[in-house]
Amino acid sequence: MQNEHKHTNSLIHESSPYLLQHAHNPVNWHAWNDEALERAKREDKLILVSVGYSACHWCHVMEHESFEDETVAAIMNDHFVCIKVDREERPDIDQVYMLAVQLMTGHGGWPLNCFALPDGRPIYGGTYFPKQQWINVLLNLTDVYSNEKHKALEYAERLTEGVKLAELVHAKEPVEFSSAILLRCYENWRSRFDPVDGGPDKAPKFPLPNNYEFLLRYAQGLENKAEVMQHVNLTLKKMAYGGICDQAGGGFARYSVDHYWKVPHFEKMLYDNAQLVTLYSEAYRATGNELYKETVYDTLKFIARELTSPEGGFYSALDADSEGVEGKYYVWTKEELKEILGKDAAVFEDYFNVNERGLWEHENYILLRHDEDEAVAKRNNIGVAELKKIIKKSCEKLLVVREKRVRPGLDNKILTSWNALMLKGYVDAYNAFGEEKFLTAAKKNAAFLLEHSLDGSKISHLATASGNPKEKYGFLEDYSFSIEAFISLYQATNEERHLLLADELMRYCLEHFEDKSSGMFFFTSDEDKALITRKMELSDNVIPASNSSIAKSLFVLGHYFEKDEYIEKSRKMLNNVLEELENYGAGYSNWAMLLLWFTRPFYELAIVGKSVDEKYRAFQKHYLPNVIFAGSAAQSSLPLLKNRFVEGRTLIYVCTNKTCLAPVDNAEAALSQITGHF
Repeated sequence: MQNEHKHTNSLIHESSPYLLQHAHNPVNWHAWNDEALERAKREDKLILVSVGYSACHWCHVMEHESFEDETVAAIMNDHFVCIKVDREERPDIDQVYMLAVQLMTGHGGWPLNCFALPDGRPIYGGTYFPKQQWINVLLNLTDVYSNEKHKALEYAERLTEGVKLAELVHAKEPVEFSSAILLRCYENWRSRFDPVDGGPDKAPKFPLPNNYEFLLRYAQGLENKAEVMQHVNLTLKKMAYGGICDQAGGGFARYSVDHYWKVPHFEKMLYDNAQLVTLYSEAYRATGNELYKETVYDTLKFIARELTSPEGGFYSALDADSEGVEGKYYVWTKEELKEILGKDAAVFEDYFNVNERGLWEHENYILLRHDEDEAVAKRNNIGVAELKKIIKKSCEKLLVVREKRVRPGLDNKILTSWNALMLKGYVDAYNAFGEEKFLTAAKKNAAFLLEHSLDGSKISHLATASGNPKEKYGFLEDYSFSIEAFISLYQATNEERHLLLADELMRYCLEHFEDKSSGMFFFTSDEDKALITRKMELSDNVIPASNSSIAKSLFVLGHYFEKDEYIEKSRKMLNNVLEELENYGAGYSNWAMLLLWFTRPFYELAIVGKSVDEKYRAFQKHYLPNVIFAGSAAQSSLPLLKNRFVEGRTLIYVCTNKTCLAPVDNAEAALSQITGHF
């Protein structure tokens, strides 16, 4: 089989779809491993650390322009040890060299190309390089390292010190938490809201679900709730209506390139869709908006159809390109639509703006909504029910045709951290809508992770059955998101093993990830092979920072198990980022949710008795972001449930600040206690 390709390098032995994409480049690529690093030292060659991911459009462009070119490859092979890294498989390596490039150039992104000394210390880097510029960089670095090595060594020393010092956290003097901090955070942030199309007032636009989860929670109980909710609802509507949302097949693309959520960068990532399921589910519970429900259902149909393995794991991503063209799989010409939809084409085109609004390029249209159903129905002289029927039937027809097209590449890596986000998304959807199939999917994924990722209290970043030792490392995000997911699953099922596992994983994090001096957590375990430095992930981005996630779980587990030391650790971590939170809410919104818990009443709600599941479901009709649930049908030794079982009755206990009110036997009475007594 190898003879079918002119070139084959050592990446052919890897499992990552991104690395395998480069296995037949003429570049003599290596994976990041001891053999490659030792070779660089032995031959005294600079290392090229080239980082990307399978769904990255510009990664593909640079590969075609440079890495498939034999002349370019010859230069790379002669003078460098070339290492390819899948950033999703090794986010620890990506963090270190991304930070180095950001310090050098002021910006970052993928593809990431960073040159380093044989010992791994960075000396130069950037993102995408056109072919001739890339050749110039290669030749210039070769010349410097051959003839002025001392300059390279001196610069590497300074740059590595900068990488080590950046984001270095020192424990700060305790500050009293107050709602005034949150107000200043919001006031600083809202000037950057887009009042017309929602989201941030800039392009490109990323969904950033944790931003709107925070704003949704922050709005509750505010005098100016309507103002905050207006921005949240505007953003969620515009995203659901926009081209960033796959109107025919469900699910969201990674971002839109414009202000209007119109033209997506067509790659679809598991982590975005997982968090958006959580966001729209929570927003439905807060508002009852049917659009949010439809969005969740459509997104989960996409997840089930295209990103779910037979065993219940979730794949990582779908490529932006098919047949080498970005977005080709998802867009339509008018002629195609008329041929497929026949008499329904006119209504469909009106509904999804197959007009100047939806026109993209090469006579292709991106499907997007603009008007409410009622307005479209009125224009077409039909009822809303008839309109919905036409749109549903038309989308089903388009999907049948679309399935026959050349599909975008699938990245079938199963990452524990992203799976945990999706597991939680399914639980949140179950809580909002009561669909048993959503809880079933969550349970199946939990069983998958228990079998393929967890070994006692140790987690693998890659959930795999291969048993390959190199795949058995886990990062803080794997632990933090898994802890959140298992806490969430416990609340929905009352199966105590999930909560006990979450606490076991937390104890492992405290032993192997915690920096005792600052109270923060490193991204890598002290059991992993060291890179040039250990980094901490502090600011929230497209995925919440692992430190903000672990801090929230310390708070929650502290309440479940009456561990004040957990809550104090959480408080210390939050205290360390208060200044950044106040000045840059968009980058610290997950931390801001924790600050809400510290500054507003936080409730423990225990349900004990045989009707525990029924009572739990009654509460899920309400949006209660400052409540944790504990439940049992019988006696339990958990602190929140201990000595609370009464034979023949199902009782609800509402507690806050280590004080509990008299038990009640129905959800309405308990809700009244929450709103009326604290």
